[in-house]
Amino acid sequence: MRFKDKEFEWKEEEEEEIIWVSKSEIKRDAEQLKQLGQKIVELSDNALAQIPLDEQLADAIQLARRLSRESYRRQMQFIGKLLRQRDIEPIQSALDKIENKHNQQQLLLHKIEAYREALLANGDQTITELLQDYPTLERQKLRALIRNAQKEKEKNSPPKAYREIYQYLKEHILDT
Repeated sequence: MRFKDKEFEWKEEEEEEIIWVSKSEIKRDAEQLKQLGQKIVELSDNALAQIPLDEQLADAIQLARRLSRESYRRQMQFIGKLLRQRDIEPIQSALDKIENKHNQQQLLLHKIEAYREALLANGDQTITELLQDYPTLERQKLRALIRNAQKEKEKNSPPKAYREIYQYLKEHILDT
Protein backbone atom coordinates (compact mmCIF):
# COMPACT_ATOMS: atom_id res chain seq x y z
CA MET A 1 0.00 0.00 0.00
CA ARG A 2 2.72 2.46 0.91
CA PHE A 3 4.51 1.88 -2.41
CA LYS A 4 1.39 2.79 -4.34
CA ASP A 5 0.97 5.98 -2.31
CA LYS A 6 4.54 7.06 -3.10
CA GLU A 7 4.01 6.30 -6.79
CA PHE A 8 0.84 8.38 -6.79
CA GLU A 9 2.63 11.29 -5.13
CA TRP A 10 5.39 11.10 -7.75
CA LYS A 11 2.89 11.27 -10.64
CA GLU A 12 1.12 14.19 -9.04
CA GLU A 13 4.42 16.03 -8.57
CA GLU A 14 5.39 15.44 -12.21
CA GLU A 15 2.11 16.89 -13.46
CA GLU A 16 2.71 20.09 -11.53
CA GLU A 17 6.04 20.70 -13.30
CA ILE A 18 4.62 20.42 -16.81
CA ILE A 19 3.79 23.77 -18.41
CA TRP A 20 1.31 23.44 -21.22
CA VAL A 21 1.78 25.68 -24.22
CA SER A 22 -0.93 25.85 -26.84
CA LYS A 23 -0.22 25.35 -30.53
CA SER A 24 -1.46 28.86 -31.20
CA GLU A 25 1.08 30.32 -28.80
CA ILE A 26 3.87 28.32 -30.41
CA LYS A 27 2.79 29.59 -33.84
CA ARG A 28 2.63 33.20 -32.61
CA ASP A 29 6.14 32.91 -31.18
CA ALA A 30 7.41 31.41 -34.44
CA GLU A 31 5.78 34.22 -36.43
CA GLN A 32 7.39 36.86 -34.19
CA LEU A 33 10.79 35.29 -34.74
CA LYS A 34 10.17 35.22 -38.49
CA GLN A 35 9.32 38.94 -38.37
CA LEU A 36 12.50 39.58 -36.38
CA GLY A 37 14.43 37.75 -39.09
CA GLN A 38 12.67 39.89 -41.72
CA LYS A 39 13.78 43.08 -39.95
CA ILE A 40 17.35 41.81 -39.77
CA VAL A 41 17.41 40.88 -43.48
CA GLU A 42 16.16 44.37 -44.43
CA LEU A 43 18.93 46.17 -42.49
CA SER A 44 21.75 47.94 -44.28
CA ASP A 45 25.20 46.34 -44.24
CA ASN A 46 26.47 48.82 -41.64
CA ALA A 47 23.53 48.19 -39.32
CA LEU A 48 23.79 44.41 -39.84
CA ALA A 49 27.43 44.53 -38.74
CA GLN A 50 26.27 45.87 -35.34
CA ILE A 51 24.06 42.82 -34.66
CA PRO A 52 25.71 39.84 -32.92
CA LEU A 53 25.09 36.92 -35.28
CA ASP A 54 26.78 33.54 -35.41
CA GLU A 55 28.21 32.36 -38.73
CA GLN A 56 25.30 30.09 -39.70
CA LEU A 57 22.68 32.77 -39.09
CA ALA A 58 24.75 35.45 -40.87
CA ASP A 59 25.14 33.18 -43.91
CA ALA A 60 21.39 32.48 -43.96
CA ILE A 61 20.66 36.21 -43.84
CA GLN A 62 23.10 36.96 -46.66
CA LEU A 63 21.48 34.23 -48.77
CA ALA A 64 17.99 35.59 -48.07
CA ARG A 65 19.09 38.98 -49.40
CA ARG A 66 19.90 37.41 -52.76
CA LEU A 67 16.74 35.31 -53.13
CA SER A 68 13.30 36.22 -54.37
CA ARG A 69 9.71 35.00 -54.17
CA GLU A 70 9.17 31.42 -52.97
CA SER A 71 12.82 30.70 -52.24
CA TYR A 72 12.94 33.90 -50.16
CA ARG A 73 9.86 32.81 -48.20
CA ARG A 74 11.42 29.40 -47.47
CA GLN A 75 14.67 31.05 -46.44
CA MET A 76 12.76 33.32 -44.04
CA GLN A 77 11.15 30.21 -42.53
CA PHE A 78 14.64 28.76 -42.09
CA ILE A 79 15.91 31.96 -40.46
CA GLY A 80 12.96 31.81 -38.06
CA LYS A 81 13.89 28.21 -37.23
CA LEU A 82 17.51 29.23 -36.59
CA LEU A 83 16.35 32.05 -34.33
CA ARG A 84 14.20 29.63 -32.31
CA GLN A 85 17.36 27.66 -31.53
CA ARG A 86 19.25 30.68 -30.23
CA ASP A 87 19.13 33.23 -27.45
CA ILE A 88 17.64 36.20 -29.29
CA GLU A 89 17.93 38.70 -26.44
CA PRO A 90 21.28 40.19 -27.63
CA ILE A 91 20.02 40.28 -31.22
CA GLN A 92 16.76 41.98 -30.21
CA SER A 93 18.51 44.55 -28.02
CA ALA A 94 20.98 45.43 -30.82
CA LEU A 95 18.08 45.80 -33.27
CA ASP A 96 16.19 48.00 -30.80
CA LYS A 97 19.25 50.26 -30.46
CA ILE A 98 19.50 50.60 -34.24
CA GLU A 99 15.80 51.40 -34.63
CA ASN A 100 15.86 53.83 -31.72
CA LYS A 101 18.88 55.63 -33.19
CA HIS A 102 16.91 56.15 -36.40
CA ASN A 103 13.90 57.47 -34.45
CA GLN A 104 16.09 59.85 -32.45
CA GLN A 105 17.66 61.21 -35.62
CA GLN A 106 14.21 61.79 -37.13
CA LEU A 107 13.15 63.69 -34.01
CA LEU A 108 16.28 65.81 -34.18
CA LEU A 109 15.60 66.69 -37.84
CA HIS A 110 12.05 67.71 -36.93
CA LYS A 111 13.48 69.84 -34.12
CA ILE A 112 15.78 71.58 -36.63
CA GLU A 113 12.77 72.34 -38.83
CA ALA A 114 10.99 73.84 -35.81
CA TYR A 115 14.05 75.99 -35.06
CA ARG A 116 14.02 77.27 -38.65
CA GLU A 117 10.36 78.25 -38.39
CA ALA A 118 10.97 79.92 -35.03
CA LEU A 119 13.92 81.84 -36.47
CA LEU A 120 11.77 83.18 -39.27
CA ALA A 121 8.96 84.08 -36.88
CA ASN A 122 10.90 85.49 -33.91
CA GLY A 123 14.33 86.43 -35.25
CA ASP A 124 16.85 87.68 -32.65
CA GLN A 125 15.10 86.15 -29.65
CA THR A 126 15.37 82.64 -31.14
CA ILE A 127 18.95 83.32 -32.29
CA THR A 128 19.93 84.16 -28.70
CA GLU A 129 18.33 80.94 -27.41
CA LEU A 130 20.03 78.88 -30.11
CA LEU A 131 23.43 80.43 -29.39
CA GLN A 132 23.12 79.45 -25.73
CA ASP A 133 22.50 75.81 -26.68
CA TYR A 134 24.79 75.68 -29.73
CA PRO A 135 27.70 78.14 -29.38
CA THR A 136 29.26 77.10 -32.73
CA LEU A 137 26.51 78.95 -34.61
CA GLU A 138 27.30 82.43 -35.97
CA ARG A 139 24.84 85.20 -35.16
CA GLN A 140 25.62 87.29 -38.25
CA LYS A 141 25.28 84.37 -40.65
CA LEU A 142 21.92 83.41 -39.14
CA ARG A 143 20.67 87.00 -39.39
CA ALA A 144 21.72 87.21 -43.04
CA LEU A 145 20.03 83.91 -43.89
CA ILE A 146 16.84 84.94 -42.12
CA ARG A 147 16.80 88.30 -43.93
CA ASN A 148 17.32 86.58 -47.30
CA ALA A 149 14.60 83.99 -46.56
CA GLN A 150 12.13 86.72 -45.65
CA LYS A 151 12.93 88.63 -48.86
CA GLU A 152 12.45 85.44 -50.90
CA LYS A 153 9.09 84.88 -49.27
CA GLU A 154 7.96 88.43 -50.06
CA LYS A 155 9.03 88.14 -53.70
CA ASN A 156 7.65 84.57 -54.05
CA SER A 157 11.01 83.42 -55.37
CA PRO A 158 12.48 79.93 -54.82
CA PRO A 159 13.28 79.32 -51.13
CA LYS A 160 17.07 79.03 -51.45
CA ALA A 161 17.93 80.84 -48.18
CA TYR A 162 15.10 78.98 -46.42
CA ARG A 163 16.85 75.72 -47.29
CA GLU A 164 20.24 77.13 -46.40
CA ILE A 165 19.01 77.92 -42.87
CA TYR A 166 18.04 74.28 -42.44
CA GLN A 167 21.37 73.02 -43.81
CA TYR A 168 23.34 75.43 -41.64
CA LEU A 169 21.44 74.41 -38.49
CA LYS A 170 21.75 70.74 -39.38
CA GLU A 171 25.54 71.02 -39.81
CA HIS A 172 26.07 72.64 -36.45
CA ILE A 173 23.43 70.86 -34.37
CA LEU A 174 24.26 67.33 -35.54
CA ASP A 175 27.97 67.88 -34.85
CA THR A 176 27.36 68.72 -31.18
